[in-house]
Amino acid sequence: MTTRQNRGVTLLELLIVLVLMGLIAAMTIPIFGSGVSSTELKSAAREVAAGLRLARSQAIAQRTESVLVFDVAARAFNIPPDTRVHTISPHIDMKLYTAQRDIVADNVGAIRFYPDGGSNGGRVTLAAGERKFDVDVDWLTGRVAILE
Repeated sequence: MTTRQNRGVTLLELLIVLVLMGLIAAMTIPIFGSGVSSTELKSAAREVAAGLRLARSQAIAQRTESVLVFDVAARAFNIPPDTRVHTISPHIDMKLYTAQRDIVADNVGAIRFYPDGGSNGGRVTLAAGERKFDVDVDWLTGRVAILE
């Protein structure tokens, strides 16, 4: 009858396993840890939609045209005559699609609302990596909707 001795793990085996775990962690953490969270991206889309809805409400209440002005390069927007500027995260890409007459400069444009609640229409796209949200403004009704 033979007896088996229980052997422990050698220091070399332990070091090899630790090095492999470190390499795997170094490759996977940047994939999952970088960028913008889905919550932050959705929050930015909601903030833009709220600004658009406010501009529409102002147009209806004051019976005059109202605009929401976007500075795509600065990732900011405001509703004149209010001087407050609302900014979104610098990690979020912003694109504006609007009528030609409401493009003010290369990186500045607006979405216009009319006293009847209608709009010139447009879309603001907020993206981070593969994820994106479109904030659409219907040209006929002025309805603002967030699309994933």
